[in-house]
Amino acid sequence: MPLPRFSPPQTWYSLLHAAPLRSLHTLVRTVEERRRPGGARPFRPAAEPTAEACPEQGPRAEIRREVGRGRVPTIVLGGFVPDAGEQIFLVRRFLLSAGDVYTVHYPVQGFSLPLLLAQLDDLVADLVARGERPVIFAVSFGAGLVLEWLRRARALGVSPSLGGLVLVSPVACVADVVAPGAAKPGSLIGRALKPFLAQDRSPGEAAVERARVLFARMFEAGAQNRTALRRLMTGEELRRLHEAVLGTIRGLSAEGATARIQALRAMQAPTDYFAAGLLPLTSAPALVLLAEREEGMLDAASPTLFAFRQAHRAYFPQGVLREIRAAPGQPPVQHASLIFHVFEFLPSLQAFYARLRAQRLPLAA
Repeated sequence: MPLPRFSPPQTWYSLLHAAPLRSLHTLVRTVEERRRPGGARPFRPAAEPTAEACPEQGPRAEIRREVGRGRVPTIVLGGFVPDAGEQIFLVRRFLLSAGDVYTVHYPVQGFSLPLLLAQLDDLVADLVARGERPVIFAVSFGAGLVLEWLRRARALGVSPSLGGLVLVSPVACVADVVAPGAAKPGSLIGRALKPFLAQDRSPGEAAVERARVLFARMFEAGAQNRTALRRLMTGEELRRLHEAVLGTIRGLSAEGATARIQALRAMQAPTDYFAAGLLPLTSAPALVLLAEREEGMLDAASPTLFAFRQAHRAYFPQGVLREIRAAPGQPPVQHASLIFHVFEFLPSLQAFYARLRAQRLPLAA
């Protein structure tokens, strides 16, 4: 199947030669970055009995910690690509104002769903032992991992101690990207992932390279909004982000890509949680953010979109669902577009974290 064509009128590097029209938000962020340069460092929980005892072993995710200024820590899980740190490139400083930020970076040479969920168990337990209940901030495939983690905990009668939950454009099962029995996927992500779903092993380097190209083009397509990019980031930030994201996409091995898809195949659709009596998933405050153009990337009959649009309070009694829309005349908000539509996402995130800050004393109890 030929790949869809994306033809942005400007390339990334042509944008770097234009003087950036910095918004006040961008100016404040870049000044703060110069004044207090950030730096995430590898982090391991004090004790890791769950992950070490996990019967399924494999490459471990790397957890990195950046020290923040508040008392509400955030754990970030990204999508298939880019990495968690790149996913929050423009909201990182905001998250750090609430507390420490822990980014979970999936291994490039493989992926074990049980081991990743065990590592999440250990990280949350470590923070709770320190007197902190974290917010989990998860995007796309990462949001699906968190839903699966909560589902399995609920099935065991366990309720993880969370301060809050943010799910951005969740992808929680294969049917979200490819409709069951469909010969031709109706979504862009479905076209990239379809070859991986037909078998348990890698479909071959050619199929992996086609998927890499499609994901790279999907990311590059954001450069069509030239004015927005120039207001969002400086030339140096554009260059750094561009190189990091494409490096992540190119660095993912065929085995790693296949293992991530197999993890998605093992995850249960949220619409199945009802019959299993596994709801609600958590009583923690929750924020579900859906883009106005989710169906541009996901299947129109996505079980996860249906579940949360129809009954998000059944999953999260203290939950709020927001559909993120662009201002009139602006390009519509796409799936998980935390970079190119950061100003559209920020108000909902700011309101949610303000709510958590107001509950700071109970959170630290």
